Amino acid sequence: MSTRTGIEESVAPPPEGTPWTVLHLVRWSAVYLAGKGVPDPRLDAEHLLGDVLGMSRLGLYLQYDRPLTQAELEGFRVRIRERARRKPLQYVLGRAPFRDLELEVDPRVLIPRPETETLVEEVLVWVEGRGMEALAGLDVGTGSGAIALALALEGGFGKVVATDTSEDALSVARGNAARLRADEVEFRLGSLLTPVGEGERFDVLVSNPPYVRREEYGDLAPEVREWEPEAALVSGDRGVELLDQLVAGGPRVLAPGGLLALEVGEGQAKAVAEMIRGTGAFGEPRIRKDLAGRDRIVLATRDRDSRSTNWEGR
Repeated sequence: MSTRTGIEESVAPPPEGTPWTVLHLVRWSAVYLAGKGVPDPRLDAEHLLGDVLGMSRLGLYLQYDRPLTQAELEGFRVRIRERARRKPLQYVLGRAPFRDLELEVDPRVLIPRPETETLVEEVLVWVEGRGMEALAGLDVGTGSGAIALALALEGGFGKVVATDTSEDALSVARGNAARLRADEVEFRLGSLLTPVGEGERFDVLVSNPPYVRREEYGDLAPEVREWEPEAALVSGDRGVELLDQLVAGGPRVLAPGGLLALEVGEGQAKAVAEMIRGTGAFGEPRIRKDLAGRDRIVLATRDRDSRSTNWEGR
């Protein structure tokens, strides 16, 4: 019998002496994960089994009656138990997609989100509108290196400085950069803009900083609250404390005409835009929506008279 979610209420193991097949194991695992409160349990079961067998999800169903060996079953059990503990799928697999990249991730870094892909896309559109090469970019709070690496590999940046307060996070990011051969990215340890040298200027300052309010933290999903680094999520009582500091320091590190690009939390965009106006150093801020239609990205160019026509017209 199936529920409204399409997950069967129960699936019995195969009779003794009969091997598990791909389809039977996916069905059983989906029921098991659903019972643990895991969202999208069948999808996760497919990803985990595909990881064990070295197959795509489509490949699983092309070989749905394939029996599993004992070693394959053991490998799958380890993964399914981790996911049942609400360990994020990306941490179980050890990797996460970000745009065209595949990044190695673990609990030392935040898992890259689709919202941040939108942030990168907005920066790349602005860069394309300028028609310039060898730009210098600054990624504050780089985590896994997702933003910095995407800009270096897609955006024609000659130099990207990526900062983080966590040496553990920088270790993950450096590993991703080495694997992807992104030699343009330089990693620096430090809080917000403190790693930027005196007189150093950038064409783009981009950041996906912590923006969760402290009181909201306890309401986050177990995958987030129990596994992802709290310091990469929580900003303070208001949620905009770090965004406020980035806006205030932006004029010091941005070249005239440079772009400030920030990812913000739900309901924060208008407040951040007002912060930008308050500096008197930027053109009129622009707010962009994420794929879910929420105000998520705030953009502004340094100095009011140096805005990009192409960007402003979007």
